[in-house]
Amino acid sequence: MMLTIYADQITRRLTYTLSVIFDDRNINFRLVNDVKSFKDAPLPKLAYSEDSIFDEDATLYPSMILFEEELIHHIVEKSNWNGEELLSIDGVSDVLGSIFYVISLYDDFLNEETDEHDRNIGSKSLMFKMKWLNKLVVERWSESFISYIETQNACSLSAAKIPFKVIPTFDIDNVYAYRLKKGWRKYMSIAKDLLKYNKDRLKERKEVLAGLKKDPYDTYEIIEGIANRGFIVKVFWLLGEYGTFDRNVDYDNEEHRRLISEVNEFADVGLHPSYQSNKSRVVLRDEKLRIEEILEKDVANTRQHFLKVKLPYTFADLEKVGFTDDYSLGYADQIGFRAGIARPFVFYNLKENRPSKLKLHPISYMDGTLNEYMELNIDDAIKMVKMLKSEVRTYGGNFVALWHNETIGDYGKWKGWSRVLEETLNKD
Repeated sequence: MMLTIYADQITRRLTYTLSVIFDDRNINFRLVNDVKSFKDAPLPKLAYSEDSIFDEDATLYPSMILFEEELIHHIVEKSNWNGEELLSIDGVSDVLGSIFYVISLYDDFLNEETDEHDRNIGSKSLMFKMKWLNKLVVERWSESFISYIETQNACSLSAAKIPFKVIPTFDIDNVYAYRLKKGWRKYMSIAKDLLKYNKDRLKERKEVLAGLKKDPYDTYEIIEGIANRGFIVKVFWLLGEYGTFDRNVDYDNEEHRRLISEVNEFADVGLHPSYQSNKSRVVLRDEKLRIEEILEKDVANTRQHFLKVKLPYTFADLEKVGFTDDYSLGYADQIGFRAGIARPFVFYNLKENRPSKLKLHPISYMDGTLNEYMELNIDDAIKMVKMLKSEVRTYGGNFVALWHNETIGDYGKWKGWSRVLEETLNKD
């Protein structure tokens, strides 16, 4: 069965939006702008036009957003269509325009208010203000749109169900708390503990370095155990030059390099581009070459350190140096679905008005968002995880959880938080 959709203009934005809706659901469609071709086409079909010539056909009135080529400040308000809350764009309730507006991160492109790390702020986003951040609105709207077509055409499009999958991911910002730190870094850290008279850390450091106690950040056996349970585990390794926000062990350290290769045996190791790389494509390229030299393979996956994404430049740089997949799409201060979707999708570069070659894998939540930004207790964090997981299970996609090697070992302020991780992995 072939679905025919008419539009007055066939544009990149419209084609992209329909592909997001239909491709992963295995619904075949063609887009035409010739009235005769549309009129002659068999059912099912739909006219995305306000032309009165289609009064006898299934019709959807469009806003202008899918026919524009530039970023424009539209009047965007909450509306209702077909029983679903969605966006009214310049007074027109437009399900296709709503999908594009959210999945293209249109609001984030326009919003110039950022935090101290120059990141978009979740609590300032349109999705947060509309109370949609914890809903897969792109999938809800897509299903509603498909249902509308089926009702208007008295048919079934036999949409494939989008599969649900849990993907645990881990960032390695500090490979160890104490081990492998040499020279001035080691002595500065000791001096800091002495100045604060932190007897517990001084004692712990001594025991770890003497081999009497395991380093608290050495949780790689836990990550391997998760992989052995059948999960596809993604690990992102920071290998930047030392800096204010980039403090991992020296990438030239042989034991460090050996550990990276060992972890790659049971997990898919990608790059955690440094804070500094966000402003330099040369630095980003050098870090890509560095991890590829250590692993002796091409590396295509990334997640930005600090989730530091500047639209569209961060994603454009990743594409230009040869990365194909990024796992950074989420807000640091809020959990939920920044682009209203949990399955991977192609990033649409609104500055260049074209789909890129970079695929984005949205995260559902980050450990630090729950504990540090939202300051939830463990039980409330578990409730949040259950809620988000239920949404993804219902509408399909990947439940991508972001953790760190230093947060999964029930150490320090993370004591007891392994329960939250286990809830994520629970297949019930």
